[in-house]
Amino acid sequence: MAIKAISCTKSALITGVAGQDGTYLASDLLEQGFEVHGLVKPGDVSLADRSPFVVAHEGDLTDAGFLADLIASVAPDEVYNLAGQTSVAASWIDPVGTAATTGSAVASMALGCWELQERTGKPVRFVQASSAEIFGAATQVPQDEATPISPVSPYGAAKAFGHFTVSAFRSRGLHASSCILYNHESPLRPETFVTRKITAAAARISLGLQDTLSLGTLDVSRDWGWAPDYVRAMQLAARHTEAADFVIGSGVEHTVRDFVAAAFTAAGIPDWEDRVVLDPAFVRPADPPRQLADSSRARSVLGWAPDVGFDELVSRMVAADLAMLRR
Repeated sequence: MAIKAISCTKSALITGVAGQDGTYLASDLLEQGFEVHGLVKPGDVSLADRSPFVVAHEGDLTDAGFLADLIASVAPDEVYNLAGQTSVAASWIDPVGTAATTGSAVASMALGCWELQERTGKPVRFVQASSAEIFGAATQVPQDEATPISPVSPYGAAKAFGHFTVSAFRSRGLHASSCILYNHESPLRPETFVTRKITAAAARISLGLQDTLSLGTLDVSRDWGWAPDYVRAMQLAARHTEAADFVIGSGVEHTVRDFVAAAFTAAGIPDWEDRVVLDPAFVRPADPPRQLADSSRARSVLGWAPDVGFDELVSRMVAADLAMLRR
């Protein structure tokens, strides 16, 4: 379902606006006629390059008072919380920081939206970017909104706290939706994510700039999609009549091996096995072996469906990396 332009000026607030999803979301909202505000870290100048028409607000995501004042001053119609620590591996290094930015900050954001709505009588739509990591090593495959929440990492635990917080504020009358996002990729992914690490390495190897790619495993299975499709789902959730939780994923399962094969093929290297080295240093502790989305609710209720499939998204990422290297 396409997102229609709005007929009158509305405002939106995006945390994590300088990231992958925030960049695509800001672009969509600006095109629809929104006045877009974004939270950025102090000193972060990347927003000016990626989204120059977004009104930037520097601040600390863990400062509850600052977040309350920001929401009150902007008085947004829609709020999208995309910020926080985004790496499962990094959450094991700093579980406390992850709990603060990825968990507790959700409560501050939801509270600010609820207080604005109570004070002004103006409806506020709040969307939390949740994660499939809340399901942990789920025995139920595929996973849907009824799958037991049982995280196996500090990142998943923080996201689970945020997810339950959204549900709590929904019971108090806030239009709060949690979009449980499965892996979604684009050329805007940093190389700290395995998908971009793979596509960038395949591009460099094809140009003779790198010899091998080191990975922890080829056997983990994930549900990968195209980031702009998932950003569209969040907007549909914000504007639906009733708030709810929505699993957002392609419903198609691939292994890391599949991703590597697709990336090297797109880079013109069909025989890639000798180019990949398995290194135990890159194995994540307690990594869920299979993640697969059942997005039936989003498809039937929101009318959402992904437009870009697995092979196409990998090809687009490799093409972008090749183009960047050739420049």
